[in-house]
Amino acid sequence: MADEGTSSSPGKPPTVEPDGGATLLAWLARMREECPVWRDGAGNVHVFRYEDVQRVLADPATFSSDTVGRLSGGAKKAPRGTLLLLDPPLHGKMRRLVSRAFTPGLISGLEPWITTLTAELLDAVEADRFDLVDTLANPLPVTVIARMLGVPEADRDLFQGWADQLLSTDPEDPDSVRRMEETGVTISAYLRGFIDDRRGRPQDDLLGTLVRAELDGERLDDEDISSFATLLLLAGHITTSVLLGNTLMCLDRDPEWFERIREDRSLVPAVIEETLRLRPPFTRIERVTTAGTELAGTGIAPGTLVHLWLLSANLDDRVFEDAAVFRPERANSRQAAFGHGIHYCIGAPLARLEGRVALNALLDRFARIEVDPDARLVYHGTNVFGARHLPLVVKRA
Repeated sequence: MADEGTSSSPGKPPTVEPDGGATLLAWLARMREECPVWRDGAGNVHVFRYEDVQRVLADPATFSSDTVGRLSGGAKKAPRGTLLLLDPPLHGKMRRLVSRAFTPGLISGLEPWITTLTAELLDAVEADRFDLVDTLANPLPVTVIARMLGVPEADRDLFQGWADQLLSTDPEDPDSVRRMEETGVTISAYLRGFIDDRRGRPQDDLLGTLVRAELDGERLDDEDISSFATLLLLAGHITTSVLLGNTLMCLDRDPEWFERIREDRSLVPAVIEETLRLRPPFTRIERVTTAGTELAGTGIAPGTLVHLWLLSANLDDRVFEDAAVFRPERANSRQAAFGHGIHYCIGAPLARLEGRVALNALLDRFARIEVDPDARLVYHGTNVFGARHLPLVVKRA
């Protein structure tokens, strides 16, 4: 059986700060080669190669998503609305319910309104410098999700503040965890007012759909519904926000591609997809083993937390030729940014649509776009791979 770690491996993964992920990327490259399945000092297992990550994601029976329940010994239970933490068969039943709001027809039908909203947000840009995140990358997806849920779009600053608080949580800091829990209570209280309203006044928005839905003959309770809405506000917002910022960063580093997509907009979806591969919004996701198993020759005990490095899988040269190179026209597009298997991101088509509309709008409006060379970028934590703010210098078309 292979060694479970290497003596030269650090006790925990590097963070994205302060060098924008350069140290993290170098560490991931070394781990893919030297120790593709590694046990850290806390006993958690990390998986780095593409095929191993995909294998785990395709086997929910052995690698459970119920990290809350299994790691607490059953003392805690995830609400049914927290899709990311559910296993079959409950996961499939919940996903079928909420997927009614994410059909291809419904998503494509949002495009005209998203296009108008994007234009309105960019109308606020008056100078030749602006922050992409504050101006567009944050408010666009938050407003879209608010509309889908049926909550006031005018409250998007509230949603943004809550999302920032949840994303800044440090699981090793008790005060940070406490603030996260307090934020969760606040979000739940806010949403339950709208849930109560839907019970008395049915509507066709997503909250209304969930209020009317039945699961095994039972209605979803308030916690189930508010948990899913919170998940959508957080994951749906940060995915598009970070995707758009990362796309501009990739193009800024490869200006030839900026000019190519300006001349040929049919290449925009490929640029979005390659950005998802090279700089996925989430660096990793977690599973927990339900039984003893083996991966890449390494034994893993039951009840072990397993970190699946999506960022590392997407940079695996065994699957993607010249994986570290930004190459939108590459033939192999099996990128893992949105996961794999039963938990493949339900909002992936919406994120792609928002990214495509936003990038086209920026190209229409500005003849030159570059990341401010004088700006010091500050990044999200280890689990999110993107800048918190992205100052741009532009020239109008």
